[in-house]
Amino acid sequence: MSKNSSIKIRRALLSVSDKSGIIDLAKSLQKENVEIISTGGTLQYLKENNIDVIDISSFTGSPEMMGGRVKTLHPKVHAGILSRRIKDKDEIEKNSIEEIDLVVVNLYPFEKTISDQSSFEDAIENIDIGGPTMTRAAAKNFYHVAVISSPKDYKDFKEEFEKNQEISYETRLMLSKKAFSLIANYDLAISDYFETLGHNDLPTSIFGKFNKIDELRYGENPHQKAAFYLDINKESSGISSTIQLQGKELSYNNIADTDAAIECVSNFSEPACVIVKHANPCGVASSGDILEAYKKAFACDPTSAFGGIIAFNKELDEETSNFLKDNQFVEVVAAPNFSNGALKSFQDKKNVRLLEIKNLNKSDSGMKFHSVNSGLLIQSIDTGEIDVNDLKTVSKRIPNENELNNSFFAWKVCKYVKSNAIVYTSNNQTLGIGAGQMSRIDSAEIAVRKAKKAGFNLKDSCMASDAFFPFRDSIDEAAKNGISCVIQPGGSIRDEEVISAANEANMIMIFTGMRHFRH
Repeated sequence: MSKNSSIKIRRALLSVSDKSGIIDLAKSLQKENVEIISTGGTLQYLKENNIDVIDISSFTGSPEMMGGRVKTLHPKVHAGILSRRIKDKDEIEKNSIEEIDLVVVNLYPFEKTISDQSSFEDAIENIDIGGPTMTRAAAKNFYHVAVISSPKDYKDFKEEFEKNQEISYETRLMLSKKAFSLIANYDLAISDYFETLGHNDLPTSIFGKFNKIDELRYGENPHQKAAFYLDINKESSGISSTIQLQGKELSYNNIADTDAAIECVSNFSEPACVIVKHANPCGVASSGDILEAYKKAFACDPTSAFGGIIAFNKELDEETSNFLKDNQFVEVVAAPNFSNGALKSFQDKKNVRLLEIKNLNKSDSGMKFHSVNSGLLIQSIDTGEIDVNDLKTVSKRIPNENELNNSFFAWKVCKYVKSNAIVYTSNNQTLGIGAGQMSRIDSAEIAVRKAKKAGFNLKDSCMASDAFFPFRDSIDEAAKNGISCVIQPGGSIRDEEVISAANEANMIMIFTGMRHFRH
């Protein structure tokens, strides 16, 4: 058959779980005298809406069996779908096979069933067998058969069919691609369900379930290709939950940095602002209002904030928008809401990307992926948190309420800074951040240098470290600069030496018992 050939639709098989739009499609087929075959609930639904329809049992000459588990798994059905018309003509005539030109199937809602935390038995019953088999057969035989696997495709199919009374090769190929993709993802959902059944271990095999959302202009660098994909089986969070209200197309680096900013700012309940540059927070603060939070976050590192990503956890108002855009160059601004005044404020900055965050406080779960050459590293997402009952003060000096609150703030920020991470804070504001260094003392010294450059006095501030201190040198550096409190995981073989250094300087030292490496 020529690749450019269109086909007539003389006989169609309709068997759908999601019945939205099926009546309009069936009426369009009936108007052109297409013979319609159907099954079970779809058959009844079509009859109730005055559609002339043939029961699948009458078509095959066999009854539905086993509560409907066996109805379309029959040679007359699959031979009718898989017939190569001219090539198989003799066998078709010999076995009295009636060829099927259109298959309209959507599958049992397995993914919805398991997302509703239904029983194991319900999940098993919602594994479709006949639907995927018919869909695959029709998709394979797209030279001769059209397959529709989603109600979203009814409208375009109807328009072409009603206009031409035929379906083109190009449409059949497109529908075939969609059908194979749907079946692949359906099987992946079943496989993943069984992989994790009854335990929380990492799966023995990993399969992708990601749909391409955008082709990006380039990757981290102009010579690299890139695209943005979403996990189709998860409710979106972070950057994936945003709606772009204004601005240029998001770049690869924009997406990565904005996700980090949203992830960090979502941890705060009071009005908060996070400024990110190259996936690291360069300024974080919370305050009584958004404007004050922004000013405090920006003050931490104005140089790094240039061209940065800014995320808020409350509605962005006009006053803050005006101040922000006049104060610095920014690539992306993300917030749960933008007031009308805020949107108007940015109208003269057309290139600034404004992102509305839909699921700010949704706690992400599942797996985090990191590619290596010819391989993939997978781990559960770091959702670890601490409260006051988890803390252990190991120094002679005990923290007061203000020092304890400051420690919590520092710890929250430190979780989102690349290792080795050191964060200095005071009064819900970062004063200096040291990130991604090969040694912890380097990060501590960088954080001090940045704080001094910004004009901050570190006296009585708090230092947070994402992992334990292997030596006392970082404590001595902190003591020289007036740090009064240190919060860290603990667990080094030199903990006693590090605690002694804190006691010598009359510093508070708190152990969390939890590490937050971030690479």
